[in-house]
Amino acid sequence: MTKRIRKALEFPRCKGRAVVAAFDGGAVTSDAGVLLLRQADRRLGLMKQIGRVIPDPRRQASCTHDLLSQLRQRVYAVALGYEDLNDHATLRNDLALQTAVDRDEALASSPTLCRLENRAERETAWAMHEVLVEQFIASHKEPPRELILDFDPTDDPVHGNQVGKFFHGFYDEYCFLPLYVFCQERLLVAYLRPANRGAAHHAGAILKLLVERLRQAWPNVRIVFRADSGFCIPRILAWCDRNGVDYIVGLAKNKRLNTLAGATLAKAAQRFAKSGHKARLFTGFRHAELEAQAPRDCPPRARCRGYKPALCRHQPERPGTRSLRAGLLRAG
Repeated sequence: MTKRIRKALEFPRCKGRAVVAAFDGGAVTSDAGVLLLRQADRRLGLMKQIGRVIPDPRRQASCTHDLLSQLRQRVYAVALGYEDLNDHATLRNDLALQTAVDRDEALASSPTLCRLENRAERETAWAMHEVLVEQFIASHKEPPRELILDFDPTDDPVHGNQVGKFFHGFYDEYCFLPLYVFCQERLLVAYLRPANRGAAHHAGAILKLLVERLRQAWPNVRIVFRADSGFCIPRILAWCDRNGVDYIVGLAKNKRLNTLAGATLAKAAQRFAKSGHKARLFTGFRHAELEAQAPRDCPPRARCRGYKPALCRHQPERPGTRSLRAGLLRAG
C-alpha cells in the first residue's frame, strides 16, 4: 500500500508574500525549477554583480522594469530553454518566473528585452567577463597549485537569416562558432564568433589575458593550456613556451610525425595482426626532433618566424588575430 505524505517546500519570501511549493493544485507552472535557479543566483550573486557593471542609459524615473529584473528574466528563461524573445509574451505572466525575478506583476515584454540586448556592446561583454573571472578567483579560499584552462569551440545552429550566419563544413549546417573556456567546470569565457573563422580565432589573445589576471592573483600557480588540434598553432605554443604555460594539445597527423612514430606504428600493427585487438602504444620525441626541417609539401607562407613543422596544420593564422579588439573582447 502506497503511503502518501503531503509536504510543502518553503522558499524565501517575495514582496512580503510567502513562497510555498505544494501539491494541492492551484496555480500550475511547468517551470517551477526556476525557483531553485533563483536560489543559486542569490547565493552566487552573479546577476546582481553583472547588473552593477552594465550601464543603463535610460531615464530611471520613467522605467517600469529595472535593469536587474530584466537580466534575471532573460537569463532565467534561457536556462529554462526559452531562447526566443517571443516566448516572453507568455512567460512574462508566469507566476513562477515572476517570483524568481522578485516581481508580483507582469514582467518585461519582448520588445523591452530586445532593446536591452541591442544596447549591449563590446564594452558590455568585457565587463561581464570580468565578473566571471573575478568570481572564479574569489571562490578559492587558498591559492590553487594548478589550473587547467580548457579551450573548446562548438557549433551554435542558426535558425533563419540571422546576421553573421555562415555555413560550416565540419558541422554541416549554418551556425555560429562560439569559443568557451572552462576551468574546473567553471565558465570563464563565452566568446561568440561567426562560423567563417578558425577554431583558434583570438584564442591566443584570450589565453594571454586570462594568464595575466590569474597570475596577478596567484603568482605561483601552474597554468596548463588544454585544447584539441585546432588550437595547435605555433604562435600560441611559442607564447606558452616563453611565458611558462604548460600545454596539452592534439596534433594533426602529418609526414613528420608519421616518420618519427614509424617504428611504434609498425609494432602496433604487428600486435593487432596477431591478436585482432587494438593495440595502444606510447612513445616520445625530443623537442629538437619536432623542429627538424620543414616538409617539402608545406606552403611557403607557413615558413614563418618561430615555425614548428610538426605543429603546422597548413592553416596559418590570419593577421587579424593579433588584435583582440577585432573580436568581442579588448586587448588589455
